[in-house]
Amino acid sequence: MSDTLKDRVRAKLLAQLADDGGTAAEQAEGDDPRLNALRDDLEALEAAQDGDPVVDDIAARHWVP
Repeated sequence: MSDTLKDRVRAKLLAQLADDGGTAAEQAEGDDPRLNALRDDLEALEAAQDGDPVVDDIAARHWVP
């Protein structure tokens, strides 16, 4: 299995969402800025191609080596 930067960033974002996801009610409200930022970054990551500078930006923001 490939271990690209994009894969590592995706894994970290998904782990953060799972750990910090809050209750179902909090998720439904959608007003937690940290969770919204994680979801936005995950969406941008999925839209990016490997090697796209946005992957590096998101990795730096979330401290992914």
